[in-house]
Amino acid sequence: MKFVLPEDSYEEKAKEYLREFREYQSDLVGCGGLEQYLDSDSFAAWTQKVMEDLDLSGIVPGHIPTYTYFYVREEDERLVGMVNIRLALTDFMEKEGGHIGYSIRPSERGRHYGTRLLKEALEFCRMLGLDEVILSCSKDNAASAKVIKNCGGQLEAEFYSDTFRDTIQRYRILQKNIEHIENDQI
Repeated sequence: MKFVLPEDSYEEKAKEYLREFREYQSDLVGCGGLEQYLDSDSFAAWTQKVMEDLDLSGIVPGHIPTYTYFYVREEDERLVGMVNIRLALTDFMEKEGGHIGYSIRPSERGRHYGTRLLKEALEFCRMLGLDEVILSCSKDNAASAKVIKNCGGQLEAEFYSDTFRDTIQRYRILQKNIEHIENDQI
């Protein structure tokens, strides 16, 4: 598996990814707004936004510097997941979103890709100096909660979100606590 910066050559794979989420009637999260751009048929505008989000000097006030990657299986170049890593948090994102948003395509779930993706994203955060990472998920999303717990997440709060119209669980991961996670736990 590898993280890949979105580029034009992945447009059809991104559209296929989005179609699968819609086919399964599954929420698409951790994708840096991909669905909004694909709905308007402007993948190039989305990849431009992703690159602008990386430019720390050009971040517009109120926006968050963010890394967005495709999670690609190397042997067949299949887009298996996506991750959105936020380097800073607004008050809203600290409470209801977190540093990392991610998704695994429905047909690839249950194969430990979520835990592998999150573990690699946490390592990336550690290299960037983020000692504590906040994540959130719907209380109804037991699979996501399990992934977060597998990576050292400790439940911090549970509350109803008016924005998401759902009960949200907020977790915190201390980087010093994840070094013990072995690959056999994935």
